[in-house]
Formats: sequence, structure tokens, C-alpha cells
Amino acid sequence: MAKLYFRYGAVSSAKTLNLLAVAHNYERQGKKVLVIKPAFDIRFGARMVASRAGLERQADVLISEEMRLDPAEYTTCHCVLVDEAQFLTAGMVDQLRDLTRTAGVPVICYGLRTDFRSRLFEGSARLLEVADSIEEVKTTCSFCNRKAVLNLKSLDGVPTLAGPTRQLGAEELYLPVCYHHYTEKLGIADADGLSAARRSGG
Repeated sequence: MAKLYFRYGAVSSAKTLNLLAVAHNYERQGKKVLVIKPAFDIRFGARMVASRAGLERQADVLISEEMRLDPAEYTTCHCVLVDEAQFLTAGMVDQLRDLTRTAGVPVICYGLRTDFRSRLFEGSARLLEVADSIEEVKTTCSFCNRKAVLNLKSLDGVPTLAGPTRQLGAEELYLPVCYHHYTEKLGIADADGLSAARRSGG
């Protein structure tokens, strides 16, 4: 049976660039690739999948909570690539999981693991539960050379835990950071303080 892959990383870890490179490699070999993105993500246009490195392409499918994927439409496809998979619902992830069985096509999902409060996104949580392969796309902290594991949100240059979880943004809003700088920038001294800050942040 074909596999479901989850490739996760902090913001600015070149996840979309990786997706676009994989799509390019398949198509160079004359193979059909379908690129999917959540309809919610309209940062670069309704259908655009864009990397901060400047590469972009149109998404073939925009997926929403109401949609039901028809496996018959994917049987001629060699690979399905999903951008911003953290914004999927658990039900959407289950549909993608089922595509690997019913259509026999591998599905590679790219996305964040956690939000700016260090909590798992719904789509990411389900992918961690059901994916055959889980891989980290690594990048370094914006303030040191440690590995970035969290996403720091800032408003007007001030780090914050306030605001909605599903809020689109780029470098002006989110930065990849290590745990040390995440807590330092938010003024949190220990794990108890982080738990309290997360609760008060919503």
C-alpha cells in the first residue's frame, strides 16, 4: 500500500520549497502530481502555492471541510502533495490517509507541527497519529544557532500569545525559534509559567 508522509518544521524551514522541488522532480520524469492546499490559505492568492524563495505554482485542488475526495480522480496520479497541512481537519487527514489505500497513491503532507502557543494543530495532530513516515524539516532559531522547534508570534515587534490560532502571516508575524528563546522573548521563566501564559493567551 502507498504511504502517507508528514514532513513538518517550524516557520521558514523551506517546507513549501521542498514540496515544489518534489513536484518538479516528479514532472521532469513525466509523472503526474497533484498539489493540494487548504482553501483557507489565501496569502498568495486563492490557488497559489508559493515559497519565500520565490518559487510558486498553482494548486490543483483546494480542500475544505465540506469536500469529499473521490479516489477515482487520483488513480492516474503518481503522487499527491499537500501544502499547509496543519490547517486540515482530522477528517480531511483521514480522507488523505484513505487515498493511499483506495487509489494506491502516496500522499506527502507539509506543515507546521504546533501553533504559536506551542499547541498541536488539529491536522498535524492527526498526521502524527496516522502517518506512515514522519520527518522533520529543520531550520535554525532566528536568534541563535540552535534548532528551531517553535514559532514565535509578534505584533508590532512585541512577542505575544494572544490572537487566533488560524492567522496567516509570514516573517513579519512569525519567527522560528528554539525553546530557550521562545520562553525568553515571551518573558516566561519555567514550564508552569508557559502553561499559565498559554491559558491566558486563549
